[in-house]
Amino acid sequence: MIKKPQNVALVLSGGGSRGMAHIGVIEEILKHKHKITSVAGTSIGSVVGGVYAAGKLGEYKNWVSGLGKMDIFRLMDFAITKSGFIKGEKIFSELEKMLGPVNIEDLAIPFATVAVAINLHKEIVFTSGPLRKAVRASVAVPTILTPVQYKGMELVDGGVLNPLPLNLVKRNKKDLLIAVDLNADIKYTKPRNVRIAKKEQSNYLALWEQVNKRWTHFFSKEKNPKAGYFDLLTKSIYAMQARLTETSIKKYKPDILVQISRDSCDLFEFHRATEMIEYGRRQARKALLQ
Repeated sequence: MIKKPQNVALVLSGGGSRGMAHIGVIEEILKHKHKITSVAGTSIGSVVGGVYAAGKLGEYKNWVSGLGKMDIFRLMDFAITKSGFIKGEKIFSELEKMLGPVNIEDLAIPFATVAVAINLHKEIVFTSGPLRKAVRASVAVPTILTPVQYKGMELVDGGVLNPLPLNLVKRNKKDLLIAVDLNADIKYTKPRNVRIAKKEQSNYLALWEQVNKRWTHFFSKEKNPKAGYFDLLTKSIYAMQARLTETSIKKYKPDILVQISRDSCDLFEFHRATEMIEYGRRQARKALLQ
């Protein structure tokens, strides 16, 4: 247990909508009077970390907590191509409204995020330049969100090579290193008080089924493909990121590891933001008090 407030170097992993747990983790860290002095993040970790570094976490939390299932679909500008079936412009235009045209070097605390130049098999680390561009590149999950063109390179999700960028956070010698792993192999029990409207649930599942079918037929030459390509891809991504995260944790040994179950939430279930925020808060409290 950490008995007195300390400066914290915070590292946030990727993991889709489970990343809303990052909000609860940050709030719990601050509740314990620790001071977050630097942040590094990959994918959704770069979104939440960047928003926090820009001083807009409260605004972002209010926005995402108000999203319903059908709101998520309305924010998705579908463009089913082999490079990605979501453009991401609608979502990031909302984010830019909150952040404004801010540069990373002008943030209140040091911030780093990572993307991957896929053709070069190389990490591209952002510690300066437009925050929106860096974050958008870091969340470009291959074949799901379209890649970002940057200096002649095609950039995709940083989690492809570095899902938990412990090596990128700016850390002073006495800083407490806290890492949040969204892909932990631990059990998740859904709260009993979470209720879902049947009609909304039915419409939501029907829409996702259509997306999965369209995407599967787009990629498959079979008349009746058995596996949904979207589901298969997301499971593959989770497996890959879990292994890379495990390696990173063993190598860099964070002082505190906050674990979020990889079974707690699927990739695009942002309508469960409130549930994930509370889950992140509980897991952070448990880790801080051990």
